[in-house]
Amino acid sequence: MGQLCGRCMQLLRDFVGFVQKMSSDLVQGIKECLTLISKCSCLKQNSSKNRQLYKPILQPHERVTAQEFLQHIETDFEMSPLGKDPLEALRTLSFSENPGLQQSAALYYLHMSQHTNIPLPVEHLEPFYALLSSADLEVQQMSSLSLVNFLLEGNIDKELVVQMGLLEPVLDLLESEDPTVQCNSCACIMTLAVSESNREAIGAARGITPLLSLAKSYDPRVQQNAVGAILNLTQSEKIQQVLCKEGALPVLALLLESPDSEVQYYSCAALSNLAANVKHHKALLRPSDRFLLQTLISLLSSSVDKVSSQACVCLRNLAISADIQAEMVAENALPKLCSLLASGSEDVRHASIALLWILSQHPPNQDTLACAELLQSLGMLLVAHKTDPVIVGHTACIIKNLSLSKNRQRITESRCVEGLLRTILLTDTQEDSLRYVTSCLAELAKQEGAMLHMVQWMDEPLTKHLVRLAGQLEYPEPSFHAASIIQHMISHEKMMILWKHHIGEIQAYLKNFLTHQEVRFQQLGISTFCRLRADLDFSLAFRESQMAKLLDQVRQQTEETQELLRAAMCHEDS
Repeated sequence: MGQLCGRCMQLLRDFVGFVQKMSSDLVQGIKECLTLISKCSCLKQNSSKNRQLYKPILQPHERVTAQEFLQHIETDFEMSPLGKDPLEALRTLSFSENPGLQQSAALYYLHMSQHTNIPLPVEHLEPFYALLSSADLEVQQMSSLSLVNFLLEGNIDKELVVQMGLLEPVLDLLESEDPTVQCNSCACIMTLAVSESNREAIGAARGITPLLSLAKSYDPRVQQNAVGAILNLTQSEKIQQVLCKEGALPVLALLLESPDSEVQYYSCAALSNLAANVKHHKALLRPSDRFLLQTLISLLSSSVDKVSSQACVCLRNLAISADIQAEMVAENALPKLCSLLASGSEDVRHASIALLWILSQHPPNQDTLACAELLQSLGMLLVAHKTDPVIVGHTACIIKNLSLSKNRQRITESRCVEGLLRTILLTDTQEDSLRYVTSCLAELAKQEGAMLHMVQWMDEPLTKHLVRLAGQLEYPEPSFHAASIIQHMISHEKMMILWKHHIGEIQAYLKNFLTHQEVRFQQLGISTFCRLRADLDFSLAFRESQMAKLLDQVRQQTEETQELLRAAMCHEDS
């Protein structure tokens, strides 16, 4: 046979190309046709059958069981929905190779989980294992959802679920390509990860990696539940190490920028738990990458209260070192925190004031924090929430820290002093916040300008309360600080008039101070006595109450103590 010429060769190539194009169009046409047929409603009822390469044989005993189960549903469901007879039937249906029977069992459990509120007996966990391990998608969807419902309602013991081996099929379902199954299985893990033993079991079963993968899902339901599960797992210090090793930190940090506020909250809360452990700070705050710090500060402006609140908590946990605190201030966190102090959410106010307290402890930050805007916000906060111990206590500590800076005048000019004084009248003696308030006011009273400003706000109720506070014996710190405030105000004419209404109470607490075991109380008592004695009314009252005799006893004790000390020191020298 001769060789084809060039023209014939070209004709042959064109023919082959034509056939290939026709084949491609034909295949595409077949695909489109089958797709349209599969979407038709006429095939919906038999969808489960179409997924099978063969039709499973319905065994005789399965047919009988199905009939009896149907009869139970029609007659005895209300009486014993989870009795012995339905259990045996559910067992048979669950372990059947027929997906229709498995679907019946899964649907029964789903109905139970949604419409009844009774505990699921432990015997029913065995059928659940079979249903969760089923190859049928509808069975997976229904059984995983019913398990979530039982767990959320507290109708099944969470640790028992793990002990009975259900964790394995649930973790397998995380690998499903179906978003509904992914969502339900993540929700299962999230509800199971509330106990330490379960968290460790999830970590040991290598459940971290698929969760981190699903945390990047484009399905918001899947992503929420995956990040929620990770959040619960971060409550375990042991699992925290596994999470960091598996690369959870960059995943969680990126999720802070999610458009879903629920995902933002879960990821921020998870990072807060990790930040509570100083061991993770190096990984969280790499010098070359301040993305996390900057993102958290930006979240302070979130319109969702729980997100901004959790951002404050995370920043507070990270603000261990002075360098990080200084960086937060440099990143303009202060104006955002001032705005949060006026929030209508109690959690937001508490979280923001706690972070400001941490920042105020670093001396280089104090001048920046002692700005008119913050002090004005603190003053308004005290006036508006004078009975909130968290607000009162933290604000008092912040003001005391800032009073040590060179900007004390700004504190005096703000409403902070007024707010602190008013809280004394409304705070219970046993509250720790009262100790912080009196300590702050005692520190301010040492400064002439601040003391004069305090005097302007003093009236009879405040004076009476201060004297009574100094006289109570159960809580020594508020007593000492109240007496210190009184001592610094004595020389002012207005205050002397007010003190004279309480000569008896003042004498009583001075006697207690002079006989107190702590030297600082004795010294404060003596100093106050000397200043009050310059007034004729107090001097007369002191003579009548034999205060001089008590002072002489203190002097004798002091001299005896000095003699003993000299003797001890001479013996030591020799």
